[in-house]
Amino acid sequence: MSDHWVAVLSGGLSHEREVSLRSGRRLSAALRSAGLVVEEWDADAQLLTRLREHRPDAVVVALHGGEGENGSVQTVLELVGVPFVGTDSRACRRAWDKPTAKAELARAGLATPEWAVLPHATFRELGAQPVLDAMVDQLGLPLMLKPDQGGSALGAQVVREAAELPAAMVGCLAYGDTVLAERYVEGVEVAVAVVDGPDGPRALPPVEIVPENGVYDYTARYTAGLTDFHAPARLDEKAAQAVGELAVSAHRLLGLRDVSRTDAIVAPDGTVYFLEVNVSPGLTETSLLPMAVEAAGQSLGEIYAGLIERALAR
Repeated sequence: MSDHWVAVLSGGLSHEREVSLRSGRRLSAALRSAGLVVEEWDADAQLLTRLREHRPDAVVVALHGGEGENGSVQTVLELVGVPFVGTDSRACRRAWDKPTAKAELARAGLATPEWAVLPHATFRELGAQPVLDAMVDQLGLPLMLKPDQGGSALGAQVVREAAELPAAMVGCLAYGDTVLAERYVEGVEVAVAVVDGPDGPRALPPVEIVPENGVYDYTARYTAGLTDFHAPARLDEKAAQAVGELAVSAHRLLGLRDVSRTDAIVAPDGTVYFLEVNVSPGLTETSLLPMAVEAAGQSLGEIYAGLIERALAR
C-alpha cells in the first residue's frame, strides 16, 4: 500500500466548502495512518494542470455539494483517465437530483414519502398562494421542504402550519431554483452507509439521529452537542435488517459505486421510507459514516484503503 500515493480532493466552491475541507483533513490523516502517501488538493482552476503534471495513482473525492456530487468533477477525472474512489459521473447525476432518485426507487417498489417538485418560476407565474394551497391539499401537513439538489440539509425545513409555508419556501429557494416538498414522516431517522467489497455492497450498522430541536438541519449536523447519535441505531432486528436492505437496494438501483449513505425514516408501523442518498458522505467529527465504520469495528483508513485498491484495479 505504501507504494501508492493518492490525492484527496476537498474544498471546492459549493456552500459546503468548509465541511468538505474538514472531511478531507480527516480522511487524509486516516489514509496516512494506513500507510499511504497522501496530498490534499483543492478542487480549483489548477486541478487539471496538477492531474497532468503530478498525476496521482488514484484520487479520493471528498467534495460535498455542487460539482463534487453532481458528476462534474467525476467527468473531469474520467476524461483524464485518473482512477478515483466514488460513484461514476452518470450515476452521480442521477443521485444528486433528489426527485430523480426518489422516482427511480419508487418505480422499483421502495417506499418514499409522497412528493411534489416545484420550480421557482411556477410560483411567480401562477401565484404563490394558490400553488401552496394545492400542495397542502394534496400532501397535507406537516411537510418537509428541501432544495431538489444539494446536501448538508441546507435550506431544508419542516413546516407544520400553513402560515409558515411562504417564509419556508423563500428560505429553501435561497439554495436552489426548485423546491422538493415531501410529506413529513414521523419516526426514527437513520443513516445507513454502504461500502462495496469483494462480495458486493454491504450495509454498515445504521446510525440513529436524534436532533435536539427535532430537525436534523445544517446546524444540528455540524455543531457538536446539538444532536445525539446512536451507532448502531436502537432498532429491533427486523427494522435494522430492513434499513440495511433499503440502503443496499438504493446503492444498486442507482448504480452507485464504492461508498454511499442512504438517509431513511423508520415509521412507527415499521415501514422504512427512503429520503435521499449521498454519493460523497461527510467524514467530519460529527459525520455519520465514521460512526458507522467504528460501530462495524473497522477504521476509516482501512475502509478507504480498500476502496483505493478497488479503484486501482478497475
